[in-house]
Amino acid sequence: MSTAVTAGVGTPRPPAMSDVAQLAGVSHQTVSRVLNDHPSVRAETRERVLDAIATLGYRRNSAARALVTRRSGTIGVVTTGSVLYGPTSTLVALEEAARDAGYFVSVATISVFDAATMHRALEHFMGQGVEGIAIIAPQVEVTEAVASFDAPVPVVMITSSAQPAGSTIRTVTVEQTDGARQATRHLAEAGHREIVHLAGPQDWFDARDRLAGWRAECAELGVRTPEHIEGDWTAERGYAVGVRLAREGAPSAVFAANDQLALGLLRAFWEAGLRVPHDVAVVGFDDVAGSAYFIPPLTTVRQDFAALGRLAIDVLSDALAGSDLVRPAIPATLVVRASSVAAPEG
Repeated sequence: MSTAVTAGVGTPRPPAMSDVAQLAGVSHQTVSRVLNDHPSVRAETRERVLDAIATLGYRRNSAARALVTRRSGTIGVVTTGSVLYGPTSTLVALEEAARDAGYFVSVATISVFDAATMHRALEHFMGQGVEGIAIIAPQVEVTEAVASFDAPVPVVMITSSAQPAGSTIRTVTVEQTDGARQATRHLAEAGHREIVHLAGPQDWFDARDRLAGWRAECAELGVRTPEHIEGDWTAERGYAVGVRLAREGAPSAVFAANDQLALGLLRAFWEAGLRVPHDVAVVGFDDVAGSAYFIPPLTTVRQDFAALGRLAIDVLSDALAGSDLVRPAIPATLVVRASSVAAPEG
């Protein structure tokens, strides 16, 4: 509970840093050091200041702090506004990681992916004095629009696309190709010699990488590689493909580019009387919330979005500190469930 502070003739005002200092019996500078997590403050002093902050309900005046430090403490984030699981989870993870690191986040959502629109969004951030920019760029159009912008602050793109030599834009990503290879290897090791891939839209870098991983692993293991099936990211498309596969003769295994496609496949195979995984095994990608409760529970590839958000903020923090450490991609993890492994009979 906060304590009211009186200014002048009984006029209440928000508590100031000086009020915290007076209550805690320390200097204004000591309160500032505590707020900035300075290591030179003794533990008992820090505790006393934090107690005073809690008692008064003090909140740091970010605008005043920005005037003094000439730093906004703000990260700009550009997103496409996609409601798909991957981009949405990435945005949430990025905001949480930024907040944990002491940054505010300003979000710009764009729906037209051309250079002019991207430049307007980035110039908007420059007007806010952001310290760095993160761009969730899963699609080819977004990356191409960013490439021509020469930002005066560090920029990190969350994408699996490679940047051209000499580019100052940093990238962070999850190991999409390796995740697809893990899924394909799992099916091959289960004895499947024909693994069909239901791909995502090929203007998405993640979909391209998953397709490439499936092809590479099949080639390395000597598994026959039929032509992949073009898809989008929807359960509706997965269902339509599943109906066709069941009618024409389903393969023994399908690796779907995301869990929604896999969900549609499961429904179509169930309607056709095909048992999963006995007649056809299914593996997805993303490990969406609820995938463990599909019928049967879905084997899938998990992406650690929380780690991805932290990595993006770490890369921006490194750049702001004048460091340019090369950070490895976040590993993807195969989660094996009943859609690809039959329970023992008898």
